[in-house]
Amino acid sequence: MKTLHVIRNYLFYCGIEKDEYNAIKKDAYVSNFEVWRVLHLMIAAVLACLIIASPFSALVGRNLTYYLGFFLYFALISGFFFLFKKDSLVAQLLIYLSISVLFLLGAFLTVGKDSSATTFVVLLLITPMFMIDKPYFMAIELGAASAIYLIWMHSSKPHEVWQVDLVNIIIYGVVGIFLHIIANSIRIHEFVLTRKINLQKDLDDLTGLKNKGALTREINAFFEDAATTKGTLFVLDIDRFKAINDTYGHDVGDSVLRQIGVCLGSRFTADNEIVGRFGGDEFIVFLKGTDDLAVAAEIAAGIPAGVSESIALPDPGEKISISIGVAVYRGEEKNYSELFKKADIALYKAKADREKRFCIYE
Repeated sequence: MKTLHVIRNYLFYCGIEKDEYNAIKKDAYVSNFEVWRVLHLMIAAVLACLIIASPFSALVGRNLTYYLGFFLYFALISGFFFLFKKDSLVAQLLIYLSISVLFLLGAFLTVGKDSSATTFVVLLLITPMFMIDKPYFMAIELGAASAIYLIWMHSSKPHEVWQVDLVNIIIYGVVGIFLHIIANSIRIHEFVLTRKINLQKDLDDLTGLKNKGALTREINAFFEDAATTKGTLFVLDIDRFKAINDTYGHDVGDSVLRQIGVCLGSRFTADNEIVGRFGGDEFIVFLKGTDDLAVAAEIAAGIPAGVSESIALPDPGEKISISIGVAVYRGEEKNYSELFKKADIALYKAKADREKRFCIYE
């Protein structure tokens, strides 16, 4: 069973577990996008050189029509790559289309000729090396392209040449799949390692939430996106935290911070929610895409109650309380620091309100 599990992982998830693969899948998509954007330009440039050389070479001139047609395709698709997001699924499908077009070019260059399928075989070996994806997708691509090529060439090539093509395509098709699996595995493991390093760098050691650097970078990235004009920032501060440390010791203080981290981390889990520890006893929650004051007030009112109920101090009669400053983003602030200052002003007003425990900046 263990062997079957390993084989499954290599065929479906590049040699890692499913959860690990899903976590770095977008990184792989971005890598594919960047590599194939350059490859499209390079292929178009090579075809342009062949077109220019066609008047001077009879061999090249015979394929001029093919070179012109495929040059137009790769030149056009190169432009499309500037329209899609790097992690777009549409871009990945477009790459597979271009791989199919490359195999089609390899077929056109040998159709009706006595020469063997050298170009097609080279493509079987090289093309999979430039694509990171679930290996069985590439196996289907190579298998389908090879089958179509052999069926197509069966009636247009001498039988002896076709037999040689059959043997070569089967052998090198299988080799191409194995090379794809190996290359995928190596590159995917690099993504996994890089992700682990980045996570360690971006996580607060005590709470396991995002640290100040990660919070600042991610929220500023949100501000830099011209399409985003709504957001809500919550700045949370533990009341009398110094007194807790002085009374019960720093171990208890650290325990309180960890428990608040668990409470916030389990409450804010959606893709549009950023949560972390800003430093000391301050925590940050940022909600993307919402500027509804009623929603902000409801969330701000619910957090203190949840924290108070879930965190225990050595003295059962004493409860943890927190104050919250809220600032709503509507496209006015230029960066995270400007919005944070407003939330910080609201936080100090909240500390004076013993009943409400939160304040929204106005």
